Amino acid sequence: MKIIPGFILAAAFFAGLGFGTPASAQVRSYLIDLNSKTVTELGTLGGGGGPYDSGFNRINDAGQVAGWSSTAEGLRHAFITGPDGMGMRDLGTLGGTGFYDHSGASSINDAGQVAGWSYTAEGLHHAFVTGPDGMGMRDLGTLGGTGFYDHSGASSINDAGQVVGWSLAAGGGPSHAFITGPDGMGMRDLGTLGGTESSASSINDAGQVAGWSYTAEGLQHAFITGPDGMGMRDLGTLGGDHSDASGINGAGQAAGWSYTAGGAPHAFIIGPDGMGMRDLGTLGGSGGFDYSIAQGFNEAGQVVGYSPTVEGARHAFITGPDGTGMMDLNSLVDVRGGLVLTEATGINNVDQVIAIGVIPEPGTYAMFLAGLGLLAFMIRQRREAL
Repeated sequence: MKIIPGFILAAAFFAGLGFGTPASAQVRSYLIDLNSKTVTELGTLGGGGGPYDSGFNRINDAGQVAGWSSTAEGLRHAFITGPDGMGMRDLGTLGGTGFYDHSGASSINDAGQVAGWSYTAEGLHHAFVTGPDGMGMRDLGTLGGTGFYDHSGASSINDAGQVVGWSLAAGGGPSHAFITGPDGMGMRDLGTLGGTESSASSINDAGQVAGWSYTAEGLQHAFITGPDGMGMRDLGTLGGDHSDASGINGAGQAAGWSYTAGGAPHAFIIGPDGMGMRDLGTLGGSGGFDYSIAQGFNEAGQVVGYSPTVEGARHAFITGPDGTGMMDLNSLVDVRGGLVLTEATGINNVDQVIAIGVIPEPGTYAMFLAGLGLLAFMIRQRREAL
């Protein structure tokens, strides 16, 4: 059986492998307001002893944030905040206890409905959706997987409450992208680009879906669908063998990352309805630091993510509308106390960005970057092994 990418990431989070950071290097989540140029720490659900206590956050147009955070007991739970990132609230789990007392939010719509993943009372990894303002976590089930194969995860939700993500299929089959109807009802298999696996990353209000799938040749390619998830179309690459679409807006523009002909992963943007992949470049990194990854996208076509600078330090980036002009997010806001914004994970339509930042003690920042490099290597090795 192939390994689900989310499982590798979760293993890295829980085991501490992905971040290889001493406790003295504080890694936290921040809300960046580009209008006031302010940086506000989101806090945690009570955790605070570890080097990495919150992450993978998304933001809606009211400034409500959803993601995961550590609790006082050392658990990882999904959360939602009030407007402008204020007042973090624990969303709990689908019944998971002990080793399985973990959950994480992946997306939030403008009504405050949250989608993500949680362990169930049986220790299964299932997609969930909530009602407005994060109330009432509901299990979305799977595409028919049973026993060891009874796993799924949600990655995005639109304003109608349609949810997309991945699920293992009936009979122990590999993971496939799925879409639901409004309010998370009725999970449907989106199929693949001819290969064995696929996963959906984002959905717009028309129900167009973006993500990745293996082709018949065994390559991982970004895809986009038509409305309501119909008609998966291969978006190709920037000249390399693999690509992945991480976001889609109302115009059908997609953003993500792709390997170039030179073998470096670069962020990209695609025009309306998936036409014309364009390389967004980097923040100046070269050689072994020639990469950029897109993680968030808004209706104006602004892309956020991370990329190394000329000095090789990993920094959060943001572009202008339509993906133009990649800029270092640190240069646009009032960053104090040694804080370095290392990656941006989400952006809304009112100039608010969610970012991960680190306040390193002397000698620890390089170790932090080395840990991130190890995680990237693990993911790349996983893909090359398939």
